[in-house]
Amino acid sequence: MINHKLVLPGHLNHYGFLFGGYLLQWVDEYSYITANLDFPGNRFVTIALDNVTFRESIRLGSVLRFDINRIKKGKTSATYNAQVFSDSIESGGTSGEALVFETNITFVNVDAGGKKQPIKE
Repeated sequence: MINHKLVLPGHLNHYGFLFGGYLLQWVDEYSYITANLDFPGNRFVTIALDNVTFRESIRLGSVLRFDINRIKKGKTSATYNAQVFSDSIESGGTSGEALVFETNITFVNVDAGGKKQPIKE
C-alpha cells in the first residue's frame, strides 16, 4: 500500500530537520492501516520494528512516499516491510526520490484482554 505525507514546519526540530518520532509514527500508522485492510476484523497491536536507522535527513517541503508490503503472515502475527522515499515538492517529483528509511514492522492480533489470538482471514 502506498501513502504520502508532506513535511510541514510543525514536524521539524530546531535545526530544520524532521523529528524522527514523526516518521516512526507515520510508519506505524500506515503499516497498521495496511494490516487492517489485508485482514479486516482483527485487533492488531505493534510488537516490533527492526533496525531503526535514518539514512538521510528530511527537510521542510519534502514529500514522503510510504511503500508498505506484507512479507510474512504467521498464525497470530503479520510482518510488513516499510520503505520511505523522499522527494521535494518544489521539483514536482523530477529530482528523483531517495530511500530515507526502511524497516520491518510486526503486528500481533489480540483479543479484548490483550491475549494473542489467531488472525482471522
